Amino acid sequence: MKEYNEKVIREEYTSLTRTLIQKGLTITSMESATSGQIASLITDTEGSSAIFKGAFITYSNEAKIRMGVPAEIIEKYTVYSKETAAAMAELCRREFQADIGIGVTGTMGNVDPANEEASEPGKVFFAISTQDGTESCDIEIPLQPSRLMYKLAAADEIYRVLIEGVLK
Repeated sequence: MKEYNEKVIREEYTSLTRTLIQKGLTITSMESATSGQIASLITDTEGSSAIFKGAFITYSNEAKIRMGVPAEIIEKYTVYSKETAAAMAELCRREFQADIGIGVTGTMGNVDPANEEASEPGKVFFAISTQDGTESCDIEIPLQPSRLMYKLAAADEIYRVLIEGVLK
């Protein structure tokens, strides 16, 4: 079972933010399951205002739809899907006119009472959108000791895709 380390994850995001600054690439996020953790990690580094355009925290289905995620996508694929994550990533990238958009949705350590049938604890969907297209992923996060560690675990997986794919 993979273990996640908060200190290491924070160091990774410091490195990510510095890399984005160095490359002059802007980034944004539309977060549900992580409820702003990605945005927080990016902006923990001094100078991040040069590259971080803003974020949407869309915890409920209604918030996602109000911000522009098509209701049809949520109805057809559920709120917990690669398709919803992709729509979130593309929407925030477009709205903030950023180089990179991150969308993340999923269920942390418990069943979501508002979406019980689609809820699978530990299953997280995320997407990264750039001008070259959108890559969608899903991950299984093993049982974590806290909500914070679930969020950090998701952030760690997103970081890996950013570094190994988008910023390679």
